[in-house]
Parts: sequence; structure tokens; C-alpha cells
Amino acid sequence: MCGRYASSREADDLVEEFEVVESRVAAPLAPDYNVAPTKEVYAVVERPPSRESHEPPQRQLRVLTWGLVPSWAKDPSIGNRMINARMETVAEKPAYRKAFAARRALLPADGYFEWYATSQTNARGKPVKQPFFIRPADGGILAMAGLYEIWRDPSKDDDDPDRFRWTCTVLTTQAEDSLGHIHERMPLMVERERWHEWLDPTTPGDTSLLVPAAPGRLEAYAVPTLVSNVRNNGPELVEPLAVAEEGQTS
Repeated sequence: MCGRYASSREADDLVEEFEVVESRVAAPLAPDYNVAPTKEVYAVVERPPSRESHEPPQRQLRVLTWGLVPSWAKDPSIGNRMINARMETVAEKPAYRKAFAARRALLPADGYFEWYATSQTNARGKPVKQPFFIRPADGGILAMAGLYEIWRDPSKDDDDPDRFRWTCTVLTTQAEDSLGHIHERMPLMVERERWHEWLDPTTPGDTSLLVPAAPGRLEAYAVPTLVSNVRNNGPELVEPLAVAEEGQTS
């Protein structure tokens, strides 16, 4: 799964990196080194200029809430449980198949976190978990495959600007061999040459889009357990542990 990630790049940098035509970011997000479900996150999408327009979809940068709320949901709290969608079933599951067909997104990240159960145990006899940060080995951006939905809040008036809730989920796939010892799942990465195909809402959503990135592009290293508390936030969360400190947790 993917339950935490880091996203520290500025909106202007993402506009340039993803060749965004229109930024729909009213208030830029602060750098976040401990992105957790229900937080607001940056997402790159492609949308038609308007319903009546015949112009091609435009690439946009938007702010979405992490935790997908299907359009048919009666209670938006369902999004708290829908932070990930498995690649293997996304085309069939009712909660995701409509979004997969036409509402695909890229969720920019510096990298993501996973926890590895060590041989040590805590006072309750449970394994001590060591967090790892997993990022592109070349220091570039991680473009995670995502889906988004637009949920209409029936309790709000038609002229209420907050009547629509934009939410998203991260697609996951089986972890490549070099990372499988940490966790069996990982975010589905979309390589740069496939960004347009993935985002284009006129491209049908079928399994041909679900292509894991070439292996060997990520690196993983142990980081401080500070990241385990969602209240902690800052660049120190992605700093590698010293070798001696790492050895104490293995």
C-alpha cells in the first residue's frame, strides 16, 4: 500500500515539470514531508475547457483531497478507507472503474514511506517497525498513478463554491524485487513518456494503461521513526539514518 509520502515541490515547479497549461491552485500548499490520508495534495489532471467546448483537454494542476469519494457515495467519510486502489482490480471495482475510464491523475511526490518489521519487539511483544523512504534514485520526481472523483455535496446550495469535493486515490502494484523485502506493494509509477496517454480522458481506461515502470529506478533507505507520527513534519523526516543508528533497529 501507499499510506504516507513526501511532497515538497512548489506549485510553479510542478507546472513546469508536468507542462501544465492551467494552474487551478488558489492557495499553494506548504511543503509536506508527511502526507497522510485526508490531507490536501497536488494532482495533475487533464480536463476539457468546458462541457460545450470542442477544444482538446487541457493539462491542469489542482489541489485534491487524498481519499477517493465515489460520485454515488452517500457519506463522504468513505474516502478515509479509499486511499489506494489495486492495479489488478481497478478496472472492475465499482468504486474505481468510472474514474479509471476517464478521470486519471498523476500525483507528484518526492518519494513514499513504508515500514519494515524488524526482529526487535516492543513492550507489548509486537515487532518494532523501521520506516524507509523510497524515492527515485536520480533525485527526480515520482509521478504516482492516481484516480480522481468529483463528489456533489447534497447539503450545499447550487451556488455554494464548495458544493463539489475533488478527491483522489493512489494506484498500487506489486513491489519490484529490490523493494519487496520492505513491503509487497508499491505505488504504480508512470514514466514521463506515458504521462499524456495516462492523463488523456479520451483514451479508454483499459489494462493496456497499467504498465509498471521499469525496475531499478528507486532507492530505499531507513529514516527516523519521527515519520510514524503524522503530527511530525519537516525535511528531517527524509534524512537517512546514520549507519550506527540504523543498525540498532535492524
